[in-house]
Amino acid sequence: MNLRVFGRKLRQTFGISAPRMAVRTHLSWRWKVPALFALFALIAGMWWWGFDFGQFLGGFNRGAVAEKQEKMETDLAQTKTENAKLRTRVSELESDLSVTRGAQATLSKQALDLQNENAQIKEELAFLQKFFGDTGKQGSISIQRLTAERERDDAYRFSLLVVRGGNPSGDFSGQLTLQAGLVAGGQPATIALPDDHPDAAAALKLKFKYYQRIEGMIRVPPGSQLRTLQAKVLETGQPMPKATRSLNLT
Repeated sequence: MNLRVFGRKLRQTFGISAPRMAVRTHLSWRWKVPALFALFALIAGMWWWGFDFGQFLGGFNRGAVAEKQEKMETDLAQTKTENAKLRTRVSELESDLSVTRGAQATLSKQALDLQNENAQIKEELAFLQKFFGDTGKQGSISIQRLTAERERDDAYRFSLLVVRGGNPSGDFSGQLTLQAGLVAGGQPATIALPDDHPDAAAALKLKFKYYQRIEGMIRVPPGSQLRTLQAKVLETGQPMPKATRSLNLT
């Protein structure tokens, strides 16, 4: 009889179980540690791939989002650059506008000065026409360009031109007198120069051959208004005026 079969029957008869033997392979830690790291890396990669794949299936594409973000950052940088350029351009335009306004103000002032000069030239022309027109009137005296303007609250500035016609051989000597009609405190008043202002007598002296310009100040009570101004030319030693001119300011 085969020993193997006999042994099996013997174990069955007496209820003896055969011993089992297991063969185990022993691995050193030099191999276990890299294997564990590789296993963890595999699990992490599978999890990450599954996460990305799940997001992709759910409509989330990380690559597309990154691309959009990069494009938005590029657009933002371009916008910042354009804004900087626009700010620079606005500053330049504001500077140009200031220069233009300054030039415009200068031109306006020059235009006003030219208008005033033109008016003065016209007055000079009228004077010359009057002067040469009166050359046949030997020794005639006239008062031209009588004006009066408020200089300050208590004074008016006046100016006039005394002209002598013809072709005189000597100088004219005389005195200019002024009479100012005022309204002060609701009441009329009169100021005569040089009688009321003796210090103005020297400025009102006349001595010329063809013409003489007279300018000066008329002191008035503060707040009063000049209504009329009358100028007279008196020749030395003569009681009657040689010329009279009136100005009405009302």
